[in-house]
Formats: sequence, structure tokens, C-alpha cells
Amino acid sequence: MSAGSSDILTIAEVARRSGVAASALRFYEQRGLIRSERTGSGHRRFPRAVLRRVAFIVFAQRIGLSLEEIAEELKKLPHNRVPERADWGRLSSRWSARVDERIAELQRLKEGLTGCIGCGCLSLQTCRLVNRDDRAGRAGPGPRYWIGDRRQSG
Repeated sequence: MSAGSSDILTIAEVARRSGVAASALRFYEQRGLIRSERTGSGHRRFPRAVLRRVAFIVFAQRIGLSLEEIAEELKKLPHNRVPERADWGRLSSRWSARVDERIAELQRLKEGLTGCIGCGCLSLQTCRLVNRDDRAGRAGPGPRYWIGDRRQSG
């Protein structure tokens, strides 16, 4: 069966077109995020529209949504027809604040990493990434974690 001539795709075709491993597709199906029908021999057959759902799942994961949150979002799509651009737009428009928060978080992380790498010393009292309240400094001078000391929790 050729993916270009059919509205029904095998799991291998969905994996190839989406860039998502077949094992992940089976996992998404198990979690109820996507659906397939089975042939008489038990092989999965997916409607072509599943490619958009998979793209949505990948994008949602990249912006930090959990699979549970993704499932909740997917439940908001129409059940009586293939979702249209407007349907997808309604879902993604709710994410603007989430994306902004993620960008700000990554910017803080970038700035923190640059500071730590630039100084080369994780025992600085100002290191907020892994050495809150200068816990590493209690063990002695220098980059304690780099020389083999274990990170303390808490």
C-alpha cells in the first residue's frame, strides 16, 4: 500500500511520515492519544488524519505538556469529523502563556549556565542551579562537584 494513494496508513508509514518511532506510536495508542483499526491479522491501520494528531503530540511535548495534559487537550477535538485548522488553532491558542513561561525559564537557565561555566566554580554562593545556599562550599574550596563530591539534596 502506498502512503500517497490511500487514506489508510500502516504503522511503518505513520512512523516514516511523522518521524516518531513505531514503539512511541504504539505507546500513544495505548494511552488513548491516537487510534487505529486492526486488520483480520491484527495489523494496525491508521487514518491519514493521525499524522496531525502525532504532530500535535510532539509539539505539545516539546513545549512541556505532560501526556495527561495532551490527552485532555485532544479530548477537546470534535469526535464526529476530522479536526480542521480552526480546531487545532483553538487548542494551540491556549498555549501562548505556557510557551512564554517556557521561554523565560530557558532564558534563565541559559544565563545561569553561562555564569557557572564562565566562573568554573560550582561552590559559589550565587549558584542557584545546583548549589542553593552554597551547600557545596561546606565541603571545602573549589569546584566540589567537578572533583567528585556528591550533590546534597535539600
